[in-house]
Amino acid sequence: MKKFIALLLLLTLVLPLTACHGDREKKAFYIPDEFDTTRNYEISFWAKNDTNITQVNIYKKAIEDFQELYPNITVNLRLYTDYGKIYNDVITNIATNTTPNVCITYPDHIATYLTGEDTVVPLDDLFDDKKYGLGGSEVRFDSPTKEEIIPQFLSECEFNGHYYAIPYMRSTEACYVNKTYVEKLGYTLPDVLTWDFIWEVSEKAVEKDADGNYKLNGQKVMIPFIYKSTDNMMIQVLKQKDAPYSTVKGEVQIFNETTSEFLLNLGDQVEKKSFNTFKLTGYPANFLNAGQCIFAIDSTAGATWMGCKAPLLDIPEEKVVEFETAVMTVPQYDVDNPKMISQGPSMCVFNREDSQEVLASWLFAQFMLTNDVQIAYSQTEGYAPVTSKAQNCDEYVDYLAREGENDEMYYDVKLKATKLLLSNTENTFVTPVFNGSASLRNAAGQLSENVNKTVRRNGPIDESYLEEMYDEVSAMYRLDQINISNEKLTLGELPNGAIWMIAILAICWVCMGFYVVVDKIKKKKR
Repeated sequence: MKKFIALLLLLTLVLPLTACHGDREKKAFYIPDEFDTTRNYEISFWAKNDTNITQVNIYKKAIEDFQELYPNITVNLRLYTDYGKIYNDVITNIATNTTPNVCITYPDHIATYLTGEDTVVPLDDLFDDKKYGLGGSEVRFDSPTKEEIIPQFLSECEFNGHYYAIPYMRSTEACYVNKTYVEKLGYTLPDVLTWDFIWEVSEKAVEKDADGNYKLNGQKVMIPFIYKSTDNMMIQVLKQKDAPYSTVKGEVQIFNETTSEFLLNLGDQVEKKSFNTFKLTGYPANFLNAGQCIFAIDSTAGATWMGCKAPLLDIPEEKVVEFETAVMTVPQYDVDNPKMISQGPSMCVFNREDSQEVLASWLFAQFMLTNDVQIAYSQTEGYAPVTSKAQNCDEYVDYLAREGENDEMYYDVKLKATKLLLSNTENTFVTPVFNGSASLRNAAGQLSENVNKTVRRNGPIDESYLEEMYDEVSAMYRLDQINISNEKLTLGELPNGAIWMIAILAICWVCMGFYVVVDKIKKKKR
């Protein structure tokens, strides 16, 4: 009996070193001492573009330039037109260990990727590695240092105490305004747009003449205010009003009084025909350029579609209406404390058993931060480079100074959108990242979309409707199933190893108790 109990106690000591760590810890990636250039590597790079052939060519040129420096690394490019499709394919491929080596994505998506074991490489050690890290001595190109990445942009890639990505490009949202129509209605654009100003002008713009045409444009169609991303709209409203959205631990807080107040007001505006969304109408730029919209809110990266002289006009030329385009920040509640969301793609590196392959992938991802790539890509749309190294170089400064020189490379609306972001970097913010944050973002947009649809179907919008909708949206996106980090675990949520350890401890105590009882009985008999 003594030997049996001793064996059980030994198992309780050994088991935590095997089972628990196997369930809860992820294998660390160890940086090789040297990159093996005698071997050939083939890595995959999944990227997104907006059917913009210029962007595609920039990717291809970057790959060619990188392969000249590292001829033993072959980079295979796979293009997508939607970040959501990249996300879905990555999730699908995690189960079969066929994820890409490098992927353009968003931190919200990476948080879900991390639910797979050993999926995304934490980059902390790679950042600081003296040989192959940012600005490393053995890197064969002019890599930026960690300090040369804009701090606000880099901080977006840190969660769970580690960096899991590097920023690639950054944008924010802008309000593209038909200034000509605003002044025709008798208004003057303020220095900073407010929600009250937009609603007032929008309500004025829906007045019709006796023939049923809108007085402002003489057409049958006028949607004064169109918002492309309703998730960003709701998130920014809550941030501007200092209302809760979620905690960093994953606690959902979006269903609050501020949300209800905004949705009720939004319902009134929909009823007045002064507001609509991208999902129910179409691309805001098309209505803006046809003189059928006054305030079109979209990403600064969408600037090349905005305005009557836009390089990427998506409507027939005969439908384009001449007007002056103003590029402004999204509407605010407090003009002295503007708040606008920071967005834009980042890059993550996926883990492999071969650490040399991971290092080859990291070198390519790092190459995408070089000035040539950063400046070339930012010139295609209203993106901003993510490094001060690129932003401050002579080539980029000259590019910004040539605003309006022509409608291709130096399109004025595009450069105004870029400058809007550069001058408001300190005013940008990001939302907490956790497993489920992508679902919460989708739910934020769904709230406004539901209100929009309900009003157009002549349904009532009141407190009872909102309460019922909150429950439906929460269930739709499984918000009630988001695991809050640092929450106490129940027995069913514990790792298998921990459960076995508890069971063995219980058996030990039972056996020891049994031994004591038997020993006492024997002594009495003696």
